[in-house]
Amino acid sequence: MTDEEWADVAEELMHQTGIAPRGDPEACRWIAVRHADDHIHVVATLAREDGRRPNITRDYLKARTACQLVEQRYELVRTAPADRTAAPRPSRAEQERAQRAGLEEPPRVVLRRHVAAAAASAGSEEEFFAGLRERGLAVRLRFSVSTPGEVTGYAVAVPDYTSRAGAPVFFSGGKLAADLTLPKLRHRWMDGAVRPPATGARGRTPRAWAAREGRAVAYRRAARAAGTAAWQMREIQDPRVRADLAAAASDVLHVTADITGDHGLAKAADVYDRAAREPYGRPPPFTTYGNALRVAARMLAVANVCWEGRSERKDHLSVDLLLLIANLADLIESAAEHRHAQQRLAQADAARRAAGRLHAVRSMASGTAGPVSQHVTETLGEGREVARLVAESFPVPLADGLGATATHVTRSARRPSHRKDAPKR
Repeated sequence: MTDEEWADVAEELMHQTGIAPRGDPEACRWIAVRHADDHIHVVATLAREDGRRPNITRDYLKARTACQLVEQRYELVRTAPADRTAAPRPSRAEQERAQRAGLEEPPRVVLRRHVAAAAASAGSEEEFFAGLRERGLAVRLRFSVSTPGEVTGYAVAVPDYTSRAGAPVFFSGGKLAADLTLPKLRHRWMDGAVRPPATGARGRTPRAWAAREGRAVAYRRAARAAGTAAWQMREIQDPRVRADLAAAASDVLHVTADITGDHGLAKAADVYDRAAREPYGRPPPFTTYGNALRVAARMLAVANVCWEGRSERKDHLSVDLLLLIANLADLIESAAEHRHAQQRLAQADAARRAAGRLHAVRSMASGTAGPVSQHVTETLGEGREVARLVAESFPVPLADGLGATATHVTRSARRPSHRKDAPKR
């Protein structure tokens, strides 16, 4: 870019931020310094010539707007908008400290992963906090000043990651991601009365039943739900349905990564998160289509929660699980197409990269999954029993969602395609 073009960029920045609006002779004084081909430095005073202070409230968002304008004007590479779909990244200090401590990842990343999985697995606020503690996290609740006893927020910490004073370093939900604040999580449980433990077949609790008989069925039903959702994402034009399917897919992916302990799946879930979120942390409206996926995530969590010891939870990638991964990749590819049609290019790219990671996990694991049968069959009675046990403690109306997935299905074990026909019911 020429000096004249860089001067225009600097002027646009000052105008959009309100520091020096065009045509204002009393605006703040500023200079731009260029000593490289790819950037400039801008320095401005924060005192106007008339003695007043400029309004610089949320100037970082205004600066982002200026950057997008000049990207379009000069046909530069488009960068992502500041819409809070991306989770806060660990700071440089966090990354360096994690390296010095010998940690594979900064605690902020690990905590975000645990909180997302616990939220997708829980049916109530109490279950959510219990799930965090079961994962070995320290949990600190924030209480209302005006209403004693009312919980208004939370923070989590890895107990072994401490400050210089030896205290755990806590991160609030909002510092992990825009959709992990307590008000946003409560939206999941909006009718949220705590229910007593239900009993299933032969008087067994849902957890005991799922541990004994339901894990394989949960994988199969989750694969079925993901395959159906991929077709729905392509065929249903309602943007509310598509937004809900994109968000619910993240729940299934996070729970799958959590119960298998597979690092590749965890990375895919991290990457996909951006594509799943609506701008500025707005939760999408619940639909029966998205709820069917949430039932699948809940079933996976129930089938896993009573395994003995988290060290024994890592499952070999079975045929059922590989089918689930393949269908999730198909669903996420459909979500990428949806985000691209919305011109949310950063989210579309995140979805494509997540789908690529899922295909890589499946390809690497396919040789260790054992012989692949010609068909993976779901038994009607088993499927309905697992679904009923899960739904009894699930907080949102799910009769229609359960009906969409509690059906007999015979599906090929290869990666399915729904490009032409809807799945059989």
